Amino acid sequence: MVRRRRQGERIEPSFERVTSGAGAAPGAQVRPPEKRGGKPAPKSSVKPRAPAKGPAGKTQNGKAPAARGRAANAPSGRKRGAAKSRGRLGRLLKRTAYWSVVLGIWGIITVAGVLAYYAAHLPPSSEWRVPNRPPNIQIVSVQGRLIANRGDTGGEAVRLEQLPAYLPNAVIAIEDRRFRSHFGIDPIGLARAMVTNLTRGTLVQGGSTLTQQLAKNLFLKPERTISRKMQEVVLSLWLEAKFSKDEILEMYLNRVYFGAGAYGVDGAARRYFGKSARQVSLAEAATLAALLKAPSRYAPTRNPDLAERRAQLVLTAMHDTGFISADQAKNAIAAPAQVVSRHNSASENYVADWAMELLDGYVGPVSEDLIVDTTIDLDLQRKAEKELRAALADKGGKLGVTQGAIVTLDTSGAIKALVGGRDYASSQFNRAVVAMRQPGSAFKPFVYLAALESGLTPETMRVDRPISIKGWQPKNYTKKYYGPVSLKMALAYSLNTVAASLANEVGPARVARTAQRLGISSPLKANPSLALGTSEVTPLELTAAYVPFSNGGYGVVPHVIRSIRTQSGEILYQRTGGGPGQVIQPDVLREINSMMAETLQTGTGKRASLGDRPAGGKTGTSQDLRDAWFIGFTADLVTGVWLGNDDNSPTKGATGGSLPAGIWHDYMLAAHEGVQVTELPGVPVGWNRLADSNGNVPVPPRNLRTVNGEQGGRILPPPSSGGFFRRLFGG
Repeated sequence: MVRRRRQGERIEPSFERVTSGAGAAPGAQVRPPEKRGGKPAPKSSVKPRAPAKGPAGKTQNGKAPAARGRAANAPSGRKRGAAKSRGRLGRLLKRTAYWSVVLGIWGIITVAGVLAYYAAHLPPSSEWRVPNRPPNIQIVSVQGRLIANRGDTGGEAVRLEQLPAYLPNAVIAIEDRRFRSHFGIDPIGLARAMVTNLTRGTLVQGGSTLTQQLAKNLFLKPERTISRKMQEVVLSLWLEAKFSKDEILEMYLNRVYFGAGAYGVDGAARRYFGKSARQVSLAEAATLAALLKAPSRYAPTRNPDLAERRAQLVLTAMHDTGFISADQAKNAIAAPAQVVSRHNSASENYVADWAMELLDGYVGPVSEDLIVDTTIDLDLQRKAEKELRAALADKGGKLGVTQGAIVTLDTSGAIKALVGGRDYASSQFNRAVVAMRQPGSAFKPFVYLAALESGLTPETMRVDRPISIKGWQPKNYTKKYYGPVSLKMALAYSLNTVAASLANEVGPARVARTAQRLGISSPLKANPSLALGTSEVTPLELTAAYVPFSNGGYGVVPHVIRSIRTQSGEILYQRTGGGPGQVIQPDVLREINSMMAETLQTGTGKRASLGDRPAGGKTGTSQDLRDAWFIGFTADLVTGVWLGNDDNSPTKGATGGSLPAGIWHDYMLAAHEGVQVTELPGVPVGWNRLADSNGNVPVPPRNLRTVNGEQGGRILPPPSSGGFFRRLFGG
């Protein structure tokens, strides 16, 4: 049935080809009307009307739109949507880039403004100077070997090219991997540190570069403020602009703190490993680099396990950055660094400290690196230290002795060894130079010398008996009396009554002057008890006062510094001159030496005997056994040994003839290895075999003359002399 047209419904013209529908034959085509004259009519401006849809989306003919039309329109819609998305993304990227640039520019301006503000609080840049490194003083032995470094750093300044490459690389690997590429500030490292610290909720990492650390160490106070941090940045940029990377790294390594009082890598290497930074191994280099994060916490002397783990972390970082191979890292981890403790406890540190105390008097304030040449023989120094430590470890506890000192001088007064205590690390008090102790009977040679100079001889007889001098009643150590004895035997057996009588006879003032003439510089109380060594002296001055006995009677000035020079070789001080000249006449010298040789042959110093080598000396024990001494000499060396306690408490029976004489004997034997046997004035070679049946060594007559020199006098007879003794001691 044909559908009737609704009233008022308008039928629009269609310009599309009709494929089916009422009123058109299949295949028929509707043509547009033609204008008059046979020309086609113009195209209508009216848009074609889409087919009307009926219920359920159908067209008027009751059929759905063709699928081909939908398929054709879908791709073009998606393309238009993708194009719109791309347009929006491009616009977003452009806006992001634009605002990033804008914000970056403003950020740079802001940072520059902040830096300029804080830089304004610094001195003018024209006045910025890298401060000089604190001067280092190298103290070297007579052989030119390093004894110790002194100064604020503890080590010398080293050039970067002098160091093994893995040492600076270890520092870079663990402290600032991008050191070679950044401009003084490491934005990447700073950002990483901020993220890490925020995520951990605590300060775990720092963002400071090596340049920033150097700037802080050189110019700024250790404050944790924004102002100081900004100034650190400004100064870091200045350092990077003014110096090369190698120069910055060298300055850093020579100034950074490594703990234990060591500033600079050389000071640290000597402090922990007893060697120069030029000689450290890979494991030692890693240990040093590990210290930088927290010197006290990672010090191998305090926390060896923690230090080793941190050093392994450094080695891993070095491998990760390509500085070392896997095999090198494994080998270093398998053989970790070993701390050397001797460097900190060695006795030569007493010498170094004393040399530093003397330095100002020779050259004034020190403003540059110096080399101090000393008279110390390091071989003798270490032999003396060895003997003292061994004796105290073996018998010190039994005898109630906790400390000791040894001093050795040659015949010119040069100090060859000086041990100020048993262990420098536990006590830096220099007993050899500073300790004031009673010398006891070790002072008696000055009494007997004064007596000989007044006209007495070694064979002069005196009676050993109880005496009283102005109410003072000296007694012998044995509490016994031996009657008539020669002065030689009285000195050998250290009889107190005879020494006190002689001092009273010649006068205490004369005894004091005699001791001072030979080198005692401490105040001496000129009273009767002076003869028994009641006035305090130091081990150094007492030993030095024995030197004239060994060198032909010439006084000396004990000295430890030979010269002082700069690193460039400029001489600032050179020792010249000698001592006070002849202080003992040759004939008296032969007599006193024969008496002191007897002490080692038959007297209280028998334990110190050196056999066929001529030697003399004297034991000393102070009141209440508080001090025990042995001072002795050969033609080459003079050595003093003191034992006692710092609190001046009595020992448990330590006397000069016991432990001190034994130490002196063992040390002097070692010190004279390879040294030719030389006679002393008054004591010829083989003197110990020439003693008579009573043990007395013959004494040459006074009319012999000597040819004296620094190495001792050789006894020569007068041209017309004769007789057994003169022929015997003449050559």
